[in-house]
Parts: sequence; structure tokens; C-alpha cells
Amino acid sequence: MIVKEQIEQVVNEWLEGKEYFLVDLQIGSDNKITVEIDQKEGVWIEDCVALSQYIESKLNGEIDNYDLEVGSAGIGQPLKVAQQFQNCLGQEVEVKTRDGRKLTGILKEVDGDNITLTMQVKVKEEGMKRPKIVEQETTLNHTETDYVKQIIKFK
Repeated sequence: MIVKEQIEQVVNEWLEGKEYFLVDLQIGSDNKITVEIDQKEGVWIEDCVALSQYIESKLNGEIDNYDLEVGSAGIGQPLKVAQQFQNCLGQEVEVKTRDGRKLTGILKEVDGDNITLTMQVKVKEEGMKRPKIVEQETTLNHTETDYVKQIIKFK
């Protein structure tokens, strides 16, 4: 039987002293182990291979019949752990709120369970015919969001 804590301990041993961090670890009912890692500068395939080999060497003989997949968290995927949010500070993100709104802005601050976005919004001032665009800060608690994703733009 595969124990998640055992796999997590092995992954954390490999991660020690490296810039990488664990994003997600899933163990399916079919004994498929999926490990997602990330770092600020991106994930190299060679490091995924090295982690995979390290996990296999530690599990060799202890666990039979499992599939192992090691990869990066993925571009455009929702942010899952605090370090990902920290790495996206100053970057443009999309937030889907629990009430169905989609907000886009710059991730200005991460404080515990709260994030602060700087958004550009149209505001119609009294006596003006046309609205003007102003910066507005919005703070959301993680319980108010379905997801937060970094927006990737190719120039």
C-alpha cells in the first residue's frame, strides 16, 4: 500500500537545499503517484527525471505495481501553494471568485490567506460624460476565490 506521507517525505528529502518546492502530490486508487514541483525560474525536465529516479530508488522493493509521474505545476494552472503566490508578486493574474466574477489585475500582496490585486477599473465621475480608468485595490480571502492563475503573455 502506498502511503502519501512516505512519498512526501522522500520528495522533501530530494528538495532539501534546492530552489524547488512541492506543489501537489496525488496518489490515485490505481496506485498512480503524481508529483508536481515548481520554482521561480521554471522546472527543468532533467530535474523531473532526477526526482523520479530518486523516488524510485527509495521505493525499490517496498511498493509493487505503481506508476510514477513527476512534472511541473504547469503554465496557466491555478496557483496552489504559498510559494507560487510569492513568485507571482508583481505579475498579472486572473481570479475567479466564488460568486462567478473574473477579476484581472497585478498581484500586489500576499498576506496569509489574503491576496491584494491592483486592478484598472472604469469609474464614471459625477458630472463627467465618459468614465475614466483608475487603479483600484481589492483584497480577497482564499475562501472567496475558486482559483488564481498567472496570466502568461507572449510578445
